[in-house]
Amino acid sequence: MTMFRVRIDRLFDGTSYQDNKVMIITDGLITGFDDDISDYHEYLQGLIVPGYIDLQVNGGGGVLFNSASTVAGVKSIMAAHAQFGTTAMLPTLITDSIDVMAQAADAIATAIAENVPGIIGIHFEGPHLSVAKKGAHSACFIRAISDEEWRILERKDIGNVLVTLAPETVSLQDIERMKAAGISICLGHTNANFMQAQQALDAGATGFTHLFNAMSPLQGREPGVTGCALMNDDAACGLIVDGHHVDYASCKLALKAKPAGKVFLVTDAMPPVGTDAQGFAFFDRHVHLESGKLTSSTGELAGSVLDMATAVKNTHKHLNLPLDEALRMASNYPATFINAELHGSLLSGMRADFVELNDELGVKSTWLAGECIYKM
Repeated sequence: MTMFRVRIDRLFDGTSYQDNKVMIITDGLITGFDDDISDYHEYLQGLIVPGYIDLQVNGGGGVLFNSASTVAGVKSIMAAHAQFGTTAMLPTLITDSIDVMAQAADAIATAIAENVPGIIGIHFEGPHLSVAKKGAHSACFIRAISDEEWRILERKDIGNVLVTLAPETVSLQDIERMKAAGISICLGHTNANFMQAQQALDAGATGFTHLFNAMSPLQGREPGVTGCALMNDDAACGLIVDGHHVDYASCKLALKAKPAGKVFLVTDAMPPVGTDAQGFAFFDRHVHLESGKLTSSTGELAGSVLDMATAVKNTHKHLNLPLDEALRMASNYPATFINAELHGSLLSGMRADFVELNDELGVKSTWLAGECIYKM
């Protein structure tokens, strides 16, 4: 048994702020707090907050998960995002061949078995999407679900599994089967109508991928998938708050429509995060970075260079939310959505995954299971 004591001037535990505490960490878990601040191993003077959890990470550190579906690739992506406070993630596989899906699942299974820091599962964004709303996904890989996909999706060694699908491309029985297998289901890249989306929720889908993007819009005579997302209080929505994917006014509208806890931050991050790269190869295309926006050579938005620290900062600054709520949107709410029970807050019994922030909400250090994995 290893015990570690961290002195903290200011702590946000996910619920409230506390001052002048010592966090007691035993074997990676928080086992209590002490008011006696004279005895400690480490002294952190910035604001300590729960580690950020990103459920949609396509890449980082110069690596695209699709192109490097290996443990080494996953480690590189995680290391890049740790600089920005991410302590847990779902590496996200963009629509691809069945062979790449299988390789990605193998990489995640190995990473989890080897306790690679921060890897808690996988997000399959596709391949069961709408060609009409494919965005930057490759139409040639979009397909109906088959036994080969089921063998991958129903694996029990790949952690928390999240699937983004278009409800018009799969049956309600398929959605029910995913739910029964413990898979979290988000609707996205879909041109479904309101009724199709509602039926998918009734069958077991619980969320929406990057709200407003790549989904049928809200209109007066057809609420679409967007209207369904805003209407259903129990459904959660990922939101890319980078100022490019969604106008800040639309973000505010979503927060006004949805109950607290049902909008969480995602990055949809691509390889340039954590690097100085201005572009990268993407399937048969090229993606270039200009003015903070990633655009494919065929004209579509292609993910983002957003990181979680900037997402929190943008949410606090541009959406006028209290800092504690912006922090929950980056930690507690995504953890709750995928049932990551030991993540998302800094209470006794939870994992000691936390971030030290400076006055500008930049990351000074990132800690995972009580060990520093990044220091500025």
